[in-house]
Amino acid sequence: LFQLRDFLLVYNRMTELCFRHCVSNLNYRLLTGSEERCLDGCAGKLVHANHRLMRAYVALMPSIMQRRVADYEASVTPAGQRAAPEGAGGAG
Repeated sequence: LFQLRDFLLVYNRMTELCFRHCVSNLNYRLLTGSEERCLDGCAGKLVHANHRLMRAYVALMPSIMQRRVADYEASVTPAGQRAAPEGAGGAG
């Protein structure tokens, strides 16, 4: 559900950006040839950029997750080590 929402947000932003950039005359129902070429180029650039961004994200995500797991384990381990001596000291 979140992926669909994110996709729709990106699509809406892309549509709005390209429309504002390329369409200059709202007096006609159809696009002019130059507006259509501009929209094709604009949308193509944004889709290509989005694909490159997603490839970079997929490539970096495993190392980010490993770092998060290591940070989490490091934060949990000292708490566990502090609790053990206190329990041992109270029992002796």
